[in-house]
This record gives sequence, C-alpha cells and structure tokens, in this order.
Amino acid sequence: MRVHTDDGLTGTAEAPARPFTYGETQESIVAAIDRLFTPQLIGLSPLEREAVHERLDRAVGNPTAKAAVDMALWDIVGQAAGMPVSGLLGGYGDRMRVSHMVGFAPADRTVAEAERIRDTYGITTFKVKVGRQPYTEDVEACRALRRALGPAVELYIDGNRGWTASDSARALAEMADLGLTFAEELCPADDALGRRWLVSRSPVPFIADESATRPAEVTRELLGGSATAISVKTARTGFTASQRVLHQCEGLGVEVVMGNQIDGQIGSLCTVAFGAAHRSTTRRAGELSNFLDMSDDLLAEPLVIEDGALRIREGAGLGIEIDPEKLARYRQDG
Repeated sequence: MRVHTDDGLTGTAEAPARPFTYGETQESIVAAIDRLFTPQLIGLSPLEREAVHERLDRAVGNPTAKAAVDMALWDIVGQAAGMPVSGLLGGYGDRMRVSHMVGFAPADRTVAEAERIRDTYGITTFKVKVGRQPYTEDVEACRALRRALGPAVELYIDGNRGWTASDSARALAEMADLGLTFAEELCPADDALGRRWLVSRSPVPFIADESATRPAEVTRELLGGSATAISVKTARTGFTASQRVLHQCEGLGVEVVMGNQIDGQIGSLCTVAFGAAHRSTTRRAGELSNFLDMSDDLLAEPLVIEDGALRIREGAGLGIEIDPEKLARYRQDG
C-alpha cells in the first residue's frame, strides 16, 4: 500500500493477507484502508502518530492493514527527515542474521532444503515447522536436521498450535538432547490450563506469536504464564506498536525474535529495518527469508542475503523502490 502527502512524498509498506490466522483477506484489507481508515486520516500529519493510532484503533481487528499504514507513515517521516527509518527507530546496526523456515516434509527433504539454504546463503539458523500427527514425524525431522547440520547450526520449532499440551511435552522431552533454542506456539493459547502446564515444564523459552498480536495480549500471555518469549512481527504491529511490545519485553526481561508473516521483499525490508534498529532484536536471527520461496516480487532492486545476513537499505525512509512494470503486471485492481 502507499500513503501520499500534500508535499509529494509517498510512503510504502506491505499488508500480507492471512485469513486463517487473523481473518484478513486481500479484499478486506483494501476495504478497511479505503473505507475505514483513509477518511479518518486525511488531513493529519505523519508525525501525529498518537492521533493516527487513536483513529485506527476505533476499528476492531485488521492488524496488517493498520500496520501497513503505520509503516508507510514512518517511511514518509524518514524521507522528510532525510534519514533511514532504521536510524529513526534506534540505529543500532545495519543488518540482521537470517533464520530460514523448513519442515512439514519428509525428513530427507527437510534436511536437503536446509543444506541448500545453508550452502547458498550462509544461513545457520533454522525454524522447523512442527505440529503434525503423529508428533514423532516431526521429532525425527528435527533429529535428522541435527545429525546432518551439526551442533553449530541453531534450531528452534514452531507448532502453529498443532499439538496438544501432552504431545508437546512428549515431543520436547524426546528432543531434549537436540539443543533447541525456542519452542513456539506448540499448542493453542485457548487451552489455557494445558498451555500454562506445558510452558511451566518447557526446557526452552516458549514463544507466543499469533496468541500475542498486540501489547495487551503480550502482557496477558507473559504474566499468565502462557509464554516466556515473544515474536515481534512488523507486518502485524507496524513500527509504533512493535516498539511498545519490544519495550514491554525488555522491561519484563523476556527474549524476542523477529517473526515473519509470509512477507514478500517489501515486508522483509520493513522487518530488517526494525530488527536492526534495536539491540534486543539483533541478538537472535530474524525470520527474513520467506521471500526466497516466491517466484517474483515488486522491488526494483531485489533483496540479497549474503553470509547469512540481510542488510537494511541505505538512504532516506525505508529505501523501497517499486518496479512499475512488475506492479502493472501483478496488480489485480484493474
């Protein structure tokens, strides 16, 4: 999406549709921005972030639509100031180590994919998708990854709420010797007692992701004992609310990871701009490589992962330049 100012500046961001996670579709995102948000925001300055979010928050839900508006406004502010957004957010570094997602495939295929990504891009952190039945399939896939990749590679697992608390506990026990860094959303947050029971026994930090989509939910999950770490996703909370979540986590002493919303290159550029800006988010590899699974994208200058890292774009704003021919080819609004 794009936000235009009277001064001729244009802010750009991406709003990925995830109907089975947040209920948003491409059509609903467009409708929310056109019909709900645009009439409320016309006339405001990009610097009036509190007023902007007061008006956005009048509408329930629509997290990625709101996040895209927020990030596009930050892009405008960066352009107006002649500074990169990452510098405005914190300016800690200029790159992040990259984590790549594998899994939901036979063990040999999962290993082959991880080896290809490691050898091609230098990535040495892998998030393994688990949650299948029987759970032993995923245990074997993780064991095969550790055997093939060795102890120097970092592994953590994400269940997308696919297991019960008891299966999750069994799986973690059977993988206790694999040196996992994190476990993420192994069972549903709605299974409140089971989730708390599991997290209290987890040998590794337990990440809340889709169960902690805004600051109030982060507080609930952490203080309620349903998580001990948080996934920050700029596609879900933009830059403004993501900073609030990050500062909450820093104040409570819990770790964070930069997550991915099946982002394209625009979304990945936003994620690395935020993640590289803060000390806490650079401690762990960020999920910045989903765009590698896409056949094409809209950036005029594609992103490049080198030596296992992705750099921010230099220059003012977010450094997003859209290829007009690709935009014309892929747009669906006529």
